[in-house]
Amino acid sequence: MEPLEEGCYYHIYNRGNNRQKIFFEGANYKHFLKLIKQHLLPVVELYCYCLLRNHFHLLVKVKNGAIYPSPKFSNLFNAYTKAINKKYDRTGSLFQRPFRRKRISDENYLRNSVIYIHLNPEAHKFHKNFQNYPFSSYSQFFDGRYSILKREEVIEWFGDLENFRLVHLKRNNN
Repeated sequence: MEPLEEGCYYHIYNRGNNRQKIFFEGANYKHFLKLIKQHLLPVVELYCYCLLRNHFHLLVKVKNGAIYPSPKFSNLFNAYTKAINKKYDRTGSLFQRPFRRKRISDENYLRNSVIYIHLNPEAHKFHKNFQNYPFSSYSQFFDGRYSILKREEVIEWFGDLENFRLVHLKRNNN
């Protein structure tokens, strides 16, 4: 597995062991996002995410000067697993190991990754409309409230917010 390198973008993803659930109720998704903020934001910038009942996707960029970012991901997954195991009286690992990553080397791949991540709820039939899926970053691009995302940069990749929306809708209809 290639190491995470500073200044590089990555599509990070993983799923539950045997494709089992990793999120059991709404509070779990919120706790995972809280742990992302705690463990990952010191070493990565977050561009988008989608958390689905049995897997997740993150688009991140390793910050310049970030020292050993991979253990931060392990800390996130371990903290989340411990919380889930305690809450639901379960034992053992929750995630397949190790987490997967794809290095993103060009802007077209970056845009396509954002769209892919946001369309996941519909693609996997977890939700009828990706725009309304509550555990995806998509709606945060439109609501104007505080966000841990690098929204402005993502919108720039698409030209503007309206094109961001249109490209998602067009890809979804194909």
